[in-house]
Amino acid sequence: MDPQAVTGKAKQMGFGQAFKANFLGNSPDWYKATILAFLVLNPILMLTVSKYVTGWVLIVEFIFTLAMALKCYPLPAGGLLAIEAVVLGLTNPHTIYKEVEMNLPVILLLMFMVAGIYFMKEGLVFLFSKILTKVRSKVALAFLFSLMGAFLSAFLDALTVTAVIIAVAYGFYNIFHKFASSEKILEKYDVNHDHIVDDTYREDLDQYRGFLRNLMMHGAVGTALGGATTIVGEPQNLLIGTIMEWHFVDFFLHSAPVSIPVLVVGLLTCITLEATKFWGYGYQLPDTVRNVMEEDVKAKDAKMDARGRVRMIIMAVCGVLLVIALGLHLAEVGIIGLTIIILLTAFNGVIKEEKIGHAFEEALPFTALLVVFFGIVAVIHDQHLFKPIIQWVLNKDGQNQLVAFFMANGILSMISDNVFVATVYMNETQQAFKAGGIALEQYQKMAVSINMGTNIPSVATPNGQAAFLFLLTSALAPLIRLSYMEMVKLALPYTIVMSITGVLATIYLL
Repeated sequence: MDPQAVTGKAKQMGFGQAFKANFLGNSPDWYKATILAFLVLNPILMLTVSKYVTGWVLIVEFIFTLAMALKCYPLPAGGLLAIEAVVLGLTNPHTIYKEVEMNLPVILLLMFMVAGIYFMKEGLVFLFSKILTKVRSKVALAFLFSLMGAFLSAFLDALTVTAVIIAVAYGFYNIFHKFASSEKILEKYDVNHDHIVDDTYREDLDQYRGFLRNLMMHGAVGTALGGATTIVGEPQNLLIGTIMEWHFVDFFLHSAPVSIPVLVVGLLTCITLEATKFWGYGYQLPDTVRNVMEEDVKAKDAKMDARGRVRMIIMAVCGVLLVIALGLHLAEVGIIGLTIIILLTAFNGVIKEEKIGHAFEEALPFTALLVVFFGIVAVIHDQHLFKPIIQWVLNKDGQNQLVAFFMANGILSMISDNVFVATVYMNETQQAFKAGGIALEQYQKMAVSINMGTNIPSVATPNGQAAFLFLLTSALAPLIRLSYMEMVKLALPYTIVMSITGVLATIYLL
């Protein structure tokens, strides 16, 4: 539409129409009405029913904003709900600050590590393009993504690994989309727009989207599988290990009776889903796309000059340093990420402020959203929303108690922050142990159940794992049509198989 016509139309609007147009921007009218209804409903519920019920309703409303992430980024709508929660007294800024403080390592990770990966994107896409064009079997490729996600997450960090595979998939998508855009010379190219894609390639593009959705989900689930096995795999693992005074090997051995069977079954599930092409899996890489990728690799090889080769060497060296620093935990992950940014910008000639600033565009909106999420978690804390479930679990004993711990932590982690859930359960369990109500062996088994519960069933929803939520709100998700419900659907077979395996291992092996 002509910009002048739009400006003229805006001038003719009344204040009411202008407010409606401005409120949540171009999101659908029904979405705007729903958010307004939430904001009106919450104070009514609090005055007529209770804060406890209002707190649970608020959680459902916030999950709705996550589920509609492709309609409207969750930060504005979810942020309004969090602000209202503070105004209504469901929580307070002090509790929110405490939640942020406790999760500062995750925030630093997002701010600096994701930006660091951005400066390695060229090298990562170059490397993985060669892998993609060499490995012809989709089953083998899916298994490779899942196994790589699991292995790296066991020693590094799930969010970092997810940032890597997002960067790679975004680069892959961009290569073919640009090739398929017949009008790319006639107008400014934009990867977000499909109207410039040649009709000849639309079917291949849709198939390619499905192919990338499959790989991203296999990789993301892989990060959960590997992340559950070691003390450094997930933030809550470190919390649990610290309370239990377990070192790396201690944590691995205590968790192994449950974590290893789940890991094996998870990897077998990946192979089965791709081999059977079941439940939205089995999309193949179109020959057209493979040819374009191969030509792109050849073209980049031919064009690469001495400066380009030096850039690749610097990226490779920084990649090795990154793995060593993360594996040995020489510093907080975010600090390591900042170090990588400094090295890559200094030695690869990136000195313009706008070029450096561009690297932070992907992570900072999600970082803000995560802080809003901690506001919702603060409501859970202040209103003691999980207390009845915690008491129900603690009142059980023996293997029934371990299974109850696994399931309760899993279900609560699906809707909340798994670090918060682990913190609440470990604190309650530690108090019961110190009071003499739990034997040492049972206490150790309960810690394992909490760890596996927060890690495994939580793959069911994007809000259950920070890495999944990061993927959902990334620039890649709308390009490959990866919505909240699509993620829930694709994760379902994994959720069922891995959770059942976790329960059986808890009963018979733990």
